[in-house]
Amino acid sequence: MELPFTHKPGRRERHLRRRHENPLFAWPPREVPPEDLLAAQKADHDDMRVFGDRLHALIQRAVDLPPDAGSDAVLSLKEALEAQYEQSYALPEEHGEARTALKRLIELIMKTLWHHAGADPVAHQELSDEEAARAIHFRLIEQPLVADLLHPDSGIGPDELVPTLLSASEAEVKAACELFDGRELAALLERSERRLAALDEQDIDLSQARNRLALIRLRAEQYDLAPLRH
Repeated sequence: MELPFTHKPGRRERHLRRRHENPLFAWPPREVPPEDLLAAQKADHDDMRVFGDRLHALIQRAVDLPPDAGSDAVLSLKEALEAQYEQSYALPEEHGEARTALKRLIELIMKTLWHHAGADPVAHQELSDEEAARAIHFRLIEQPLVADLLHPDSGIGPDELVPTLLSASEAEVKAACELFDGRELAALLERSERRLAALDEQDIDLSQARNRLALIRLRAEQYDLAPLRH
């Protein structure tokens, strides 16, 4: 059944599109009910409206922040801006302008924190580490799968992680693998191999899924865990 998936979906619709008629999720493959898709699209667009309201409130909060605001107020605002930036990748449509505005506000707050740090080498190291971690995080969430996995209300359950990874793009799998440690990757690798082995007797093309499996294995082997050695 052809379903009216949108060109730039939000997180709920994205996951329904992954599952729709996908043998990696169930055999025989299952169709997503049209009413589920419509509900997901509505919920994603509701999130987009809430995002706009929160963005406006955060910008106003930043404007109203007094020059002598304490560190708690500054850090609280920074965390809220970072969370809003992350949430933007879960929404339908494009939100480049909003992300640019959020990044600028975060950079302004970081300049304030650097100023407050003075010549304290410990504070300088902490700020440098934070900026490096933020850069990595913001890079990873550009991939839709990572944004969906990290969302506080992620619709990707533990039992769907393997078929989701095996169905994702190469860029998404590479980014998602950075979220897991060596033992988690080893477990994902084992579960992925079992999932593909269970489908081997079916007359379906698993070449793309096996390519994704190879990416997971490559990342897992970088941790040099004994069970992964061949």
